[in-house]
Amino acid sequence: MSNIVYIATSLDGFIADKNNRIDWLHDIPNPEGSDLGFSAFMDRIDAIVMGRNTVEMVLRFGCDWPYSKPVFMLSNTLKSVPTGYEDKIFLVNGDLNDVVSALNEQGYADLYVDGGLTVQSFLKHDLIDELIITTIPVLLGGGIPLFGDLAEPLKFKHINAEPLLNCLVKNTFVRDR
Repeated sequence: MSNIVYIATSLDGFIADKNNRIDWLHDIPNPEGSDLGFSAFMDRIDAIVMGRNTVEMVLRFGCDWPYSKPVFMLSNTLKSVPTGYEDKIFLVNGDLNDVVSALNEQGYADLYVDGGLTVQSFLKHDLIDELIITTIPVLLGGGIPLFGDLAEPLKFKHINAEPLLNCLVKNTFVRDR
């Protein structure tokens, strides 16, 4: 069972700019339309755990729902999922250890953890087993950081660096326990 982060950051470690926008992710020329390994990653996972803000951002993309796996949306305030997504998004809340245990008991062993606050919360509870971070060559100078404060350091082992499109680097790290 693994909890995995698959995300892109700016050189200065932000996942969204100061206006909560991510359009800078699409500034890199990609003439062949490569998904940069995302489909292969999605084949590895059983479900997605995503924060409410990230779900709302995805819904604003103006495209068909991009996920074929169930999305478990973390929210301690919402009582229902957005209309029309009841068969795609499932509301979860409470202690993260309990949420992960409940999902694992339901057969969801490998979870894709997405969203800034969600990733930070999982890290605070030492619930991340793997980080796959693609670095975009742009400095945003502020915005939503990928990482936040931790009570103590978490050690990871670097296992792979993959150059993409001659300007990106996808780094993979596993938790060193």
